[in-house]
Amino acid sequence: MTARIAALAYGVIAYLAFLASLDFTVLFLAGVVVPKTVDDGPAGPAWLAVVVNLALLSLFAVQHSVMARPWFKRAWTRVVPPAIERSTYVLAASAVVGLLLWQWRPLPDEVWSVDASWARALLWAGQAAGWGIAVVSTFLLGHFDLFGLQQVIARWRSTPYREDGFRTPSLYRYVRHPLMTGFLIAFWCTPDMSAGRLLFAATASAYILVAVRFEERDLRAQLGEPYIDYADQVPRFVPRVTSGLAVPERSRTD
Repeated sequence: MTARIAALAYGVIAYLAFLASLDFTVLFLAGVVVPKTVDDGPAGPAWLAVVVNLALLSLFAVQHSVMARPWFKRAWTRVVPPAIERSTYVLAASAVVGLLLWQWRPLPDEVWSVDASWARALLWAGQAAGWGIAVVSTFLLGHFDLFGLQQVIARWRSTPYREDGFRTPSLYRYVRHPLMTGFLIAFWCTPDMSAGRLLFAATASAYILVAVRFEERDLRAQLGEPYIDYADQVPRFVPRVTSGLAVPERSRTD
């Protein structure tokens, strides 16, 4: 019982850490409310800021990609219980995001700034919509599974944890990675783009373009023909007019 309660507590802590890191990131990029934003911090040489910021973003990319690979999970679950493997991933990712936001060096030079109030409002709305798409996407395929809570709850209840099968609900019928589409919109849709935010958006976008290829390689190996057919019909990030109309929702039995 003690081990099950400890696993549940660990999973809840990891989930709360994710919520905190996500909320802070949204406000950090928006430049509101939080004590430090993407353009705040002590001034220093631009070259040093670029080097430090790229190192921080690279650390996130390596952690996020390596710990998500099947070969790492197989090795890692020999060290940690399978029930907390996902929570450990989430906690590590949240810690790296926290480090990135804490140590980020500002590059405040203006790249663009939109003056018209209607255009600013439209861009802010687009940024909010991007974050909204990202969050909604997590719930479509199992938000609490994605962030490790369902696994530790199953452990606490002493019931087997079972992953859902391949499904293409709602947004996934139009793009293969609506979560990443949401991120891309949120990163780029801003009325005020500084050099620092541009560095963040460009590097994060490049990482997304590379990371999804590794993810899809794993999905093809894991799911086989159903996912290959799906990938042939549905674009990665930008929906086509006809995409989603001919793709049936798939279940575990497919």
